[in-house]
Amino acid sequence: MQLNTTIEIPADAKVLIIDDEAANVALLTRLLQREGFQRLSSTFDPRSGLDMFRDIKPDIVLLDLMMPHIDGFQLLEAFSRLVGPHNFVPIVVLTADTSITTRRRALSLGAKDFLVKPLDAVETVLRIVNLLETRFLFLELQRLTGDIVDGGVR
Repeated sequence: MQLNTTIEIPADAKVLIIDDEAANVALLTRLLQREGFQRLSSTFDPRSGLDMFRDIKPDIVLLDLMMPHIDGFQLLEAFSRLVGPHNFVPIVVLTADTSITTRRRALSLGAKDFLVKPLDAVETVLRIVNLLETRFLFLELQRLTGDIVDGGVR
C-alpha cells in the first residue's frame, strides 16, 4: 500500500462556515483565503446548513451556536447522525458563551473544538489546520484499509 502524499490542506480542504452574522463569515473567509484556502462555502441561514453539509461533504465545519430558527446545537446533532460513529468530520463551534454547560453540550453532540469570539486569527488558523490534518490522515487510513464511506459523510 502506498501513502497519498499529494494532499495540500489549504487547497484541498472543503470548509463550510455557518454563522448568522455576515461580519463573522466575512472575517473567517478573508482569514482562510489569506492562508490559501480555496474551497470555502458559507451560509448566514442555518436552515440551509444541513443541505449544504450533505451537498458539499465538507472536511471541516465552522459552526456558530446561537442563531435564529435552528441553533448550532440542532445542527450539531443532525451532522453527527449523518457522519456516524465510524467517520471523522471535525466541527468547530464558534461562540462567545464559554460556560461549562455550553461546552459540555456541544462536545456531547459531536463538536471537536471551540473558537471563542472574538476570534484570534493565528489560533483560528492553527486549530483549523490541525483538525484538517487529522481529517486527511483519517481519510488516508480509510483509503489504505478499503473502508471509506463517501468522503466520510453518509
